[in-house]
Amino acid sequence: MHSAIDEQILHHLQEVNTQRQRREQTPGLVAKVQALKRYQQQRFAQTYADLLVSPRYQGAAEFFLQELYGPGDYTRRDAQFARVVPALVKLFPSEVVDTVLRLARLHAISERLDTLMAEHLDTEHISAESYRRAWQACADSESRQLQISLTVAVGESLETLTRKPLLRHALRMMRGPAAGAGMGELQAFLESGFDTFRAMKGAAEFLQTVQAREKQFAAAMFKNSAP
Repeated sequence: MHSAIDEQILHHLQEVNTQRQRREQTPGLVAKVQALKRYQQQRFAQTYADLLVSPRYQGAAEFFLQELYGPGDYTRRDAQFARVVPALVKLFPSEVVDTVLRLARLHAISERLDTLMAEHLDTEHISAESYRRAWQACADSESRQLQISLTVAVGESLETLTRKPLLRHALRMMRGPAAGAGMGELQAFLESGFDTFRAMKGAAEFLQTVQAREKQFAAAMFKNSAP
C-alpha cells in the first residue's frame, strides 16, 4: 500500500518538474507563468474579499490565498520533498499522507494548467480579457473541475485532521524528525493548515462557498462574456 502511495506522490511531483522544465525551455514563459500566478492570487483575493475580513473565515481564506494560490517558487521544497517521499509515508500517520497526496495532485494539475494558459498569453501584462482568452484557449473544462474538486479535497483533508486531536500532538512531536528528513516546510504547512481549520470550528460552509464560487467563475470563463 505504501509503495503505491509513494509512486502516486512521486508521479505528481514529476509532473510539476516537467512543467518547470517546459517553461525554462521556452523564452519568456517563466515570467508569464509568474505573472499569471500573481493575477490569479489577486483574483482570489477579490472573489473572497468578504471571507478575508470575516472573523471566522479570515485565517482559512488567507491560508488558501498564500498556500494554494500563491506565486511562490516551490522548486527547492519540491525537490527535497521528492527525495524523502518514502520516509514521509513511513513517518507520518495515514491521514496526513492522504492530505499530502491530494496536495501533490492539486499541485500537478495547477502547474500544468498554468503552463498551458501562459503559453496563450502574449505578454506578462495580463488583463481580464487576455486572461479569459487564455483560459478558453486551453478548452479543458474537465481539468478545471478536477482542480476545483482537489482544492476542496485538500481543505476536507485538513478538516478531517482537526477531528483527531491526537494528530496535533503527533504533528508537534514530529517537528524534529521532519526537519531532519528535509520536510520542515511540509511540516509547517500541515501544522498551519491544522491550526487554521481547527480555529474555524467547522469548515463545511467555507469549503462549500469556495466550491460554489470557483465553479461559477469557471463557468463564466468558458462563456463568451467576461465574468
